[in-house]
Amino acid sequence: MKWARRALRRLAHGTRGTELAEAAVVLPLLFLALMAIYWFGQAFRIYGTITHAAREGARAAVAPICATCTGANDPSQNAYNAIKNALMAANLDPNQLQKPTAPLTWASCSGAGTVTCDGNQGQICVQGITHNGATVVEGYVQLTPTGTGGAGACGVSVSFQYPYSLSLPGSPLGGKKIYLRAQAQMRAESQ
Repeated sequence: MKWARRALRRLAHGTRGTELAEAAVVLPLLFLALMAIYWFGQAFRIYGTITHAAREGARAAVAPICATCTGANDPSQNAYNAIKNALMAANLDPNQLQKPTAPLTWASCSGAGTVTCDGNQGQICVQGITHNGATVVEGYVQLTPTGTGGAGACGVSVSFQYPYSLSLPGSPLGGKKIYLRAQAQMRAESQ
């Protein structure tokens, strides 16, 4: 036991505090790096979730309207419900969804100019479905124009953004909201 005490005493006197000073410099940087990995990992998780939700929304919106279904069968509402379910499954709040600040510009398949977001949806942008009063009009968007060698596929585009607060102390991004954007298209199939 005496030899261990002597060895520890020699070690403590021989370092003269340099390791303590080095640790005081390195540990805060290491902590900041670990916090950055955590917060960017959370942002990546949310981005993956909202991208999946956008695909599910586009899939639900492009499904043909069921002629034998009871009740209203609104493709825009179906898209919102699919997105909402995907977000709730990942413990994200669907009430924070917002329309994108600048939705993509799509040409109409009928050649009637560009297609705007469906006015019946306040939190997401569904392009390719419009409402004429209580009547749903499927005026699909042109996903691959024929002029570029494509087959002229038509479908629906769904886009939205989701806020994320990055909390990195001491960083210029600390506490600011970042809007993660999700967008997906789905080709319309004739049954």
